[in-house]
Amino acid sequence: MINFACKKFDLDEVVRCSFGFTKIEYKILMYFVKNSNKEFTTFEISEIFKIGLSTSQKAVKKIREKGLLKRSQKNFNKGGYVFVYSVKDNVVLKDSVLRIINHWVKKVEFELEGL
Repeated sequence: MINFACKKFDLDEVVRCSFGFTKIEYKILMYFVKNSNKEFTTFEISEIFKIGLSTSQKAVKKIREKGLLKRSQKNFNKGGYVFVYSVKDNVVLKDSVLRIINHWVKKVEFELEGL
């Protein structure tokens, strides 16, 4: 819990809000973080979270666009391929959240200068 003025925030809420993630996007991100040594397809994510494949694809795409996941291509022996995703170094997540929070602080400082 983080106290800020009259409100308490869970760190989960701060991270989720920082990136503008939905609850399921945040849950998927945390799953990747907890399984940082593994790779997953969007199909596997959809089965793990019991969500539609398109929902899984959109969530993974959004998390990747935020720079938190990396994508690799796995080729099949008989042709074809599948994309697999894994979390980038956890330091990337921490640095990204801190950068966003520092940006918020600068905006508040700027607004306070006008008082």
